[in-house]
Parts: sequence; C-alpha cells; structure tokens
Amino acid sequence: MKTAMLMALTAIIAACATMTAQGPAAVATLEATQGNNTSGSVTFTPKADKVVVVARVSGLTPGAHGFHVHEKGDCSSGDGMSAGGHFNPFGKPHGDPSKPDHHAGDMPMLVADASGNASLTTELSGISVGSGSGDVVGKAVIVHKDADDYTTQPTGNSGARVACGVIRKS
Repeated sequence: MKTAMLMALTAIIAACATMTAQGPAAVATLEATQGNNTSGSVTFTPKADKVVVVARVSGLTPGAHGFHVHEKGDCSSGDGMSAGGHFNPFGKPHGDPSKPDHHAGDMPMLVADASGNASLTTELSGISVGSGSGDVVGKAVIVHKDADDYTTQPTGNSGARVACGVIRKS
C-alpha cells in the first residue's frame, strides 16, 4: 500500500514538473469597447513549440468575429485603436493562421452562438509566452465586430473592435 502511494505521489510530482517546464502562462481579460457589451478571457499556455490559446467570450452578435493579437498592450482608447495593428514581428502578410504566411497575431475566428457566446481552443505556432520575438506578453487581444476574410491587407476587413484586453503573465 505504501509503495503504491509513493509511486502515485512520484507520478504526480513528475507530471507537475512537466507542466511547469512548459513555461509561464499569460492571460488577457477582455473588456468591451465603447458602446459594446463584449467581455471574456483569453489564456496563452506554452506547449512544446506551440502555444495553446483558450478563449471564452460573451456579449457578441451571433456569427463569426475576427480575433487577433495586436502590437500594443494598450486598451485605453474607447474604440480599441490604441492597441495598434496586428502583432507582426516577422513581416508576414495578414492571412489564415492555418496557412504558412500570416501575422503572428492572426488567430482563428471566434464563432458566437445564438446567445452571443463563443469559445475557442487552438494551438498556434509563431507566438510564445515570455520570451523571443513572438512573445505575446504585453500585447493586446482584440475581438472584432465582423468576420475575418483572411485576405484583405493588413486587417482582414474585420470591422470595429468590440473588446480589448492586455496580455499579462499569470
């Protein structure tokens, strides 16, 4: 019995060590821009050579919404424009995050249900948490009013910014 408990405890400690070896996580708390009701949270957790992004957002209109990391960690303007353009440290064109050429800040769209709630879990390459050129800490997450066409340069024609949140280490 003691041996089994010791083995289980050793396994738990090893699992915890593996999780912390991935590095620190970061989180953005989304707040509505002026005239909107969107809120939520986005977490960024390193996993091997990728980052797991988990978003939970409410207060959206039903349908697809552009969703990006922007270059400045500044949500002080009422319209979210203080966050600047898309995070693009590698000088790529705007595009679909599942294709090779895209901004580091291009993420899959959020799709809101009939109640205005959206959730997304995805793994992204080209970004990092806490180090390197692709570091998202200190940047902002923006949720847009409209869908991203992944073609129009440099923004994807996603429309107004309905929520903004600064990405901070958690």
